[in-house]
Amino acid sequence: MALKIRLTRVGATHKPYYRVVVAEARSRRDGAAVEVLGTYQPTNKGEGNQFKLDLGRVDYWIGHGAEPTDTAGSLIRRARKASVAATA
Repeated sequence: MALKIRLTRVGATHKPYYRVVVAEARSRRDGAAVEVLGTYQPTNKGEGNQFKLDLGRVDYWIGHGAEPTDTAGSLIRRARKASVAATA
């Protein structure tokens, strides 16, 4: 069972809203997820936080063999930078 960390769309037409999930690689984009790790709202450009991720759970799943997609990997890197900046 190959797992991926990827985005699944839950928003309305022209109002995208995504969940960052762990899902089996062969499942559909909006199919069943193993676990929801966070959210991403690309339309919140200037209004504060665009994404929320549980980095502890992300590390857990990566440690157990889940591979992030390109987009999810980018969000994870941005969340890590934001968490380091917030603690400094």
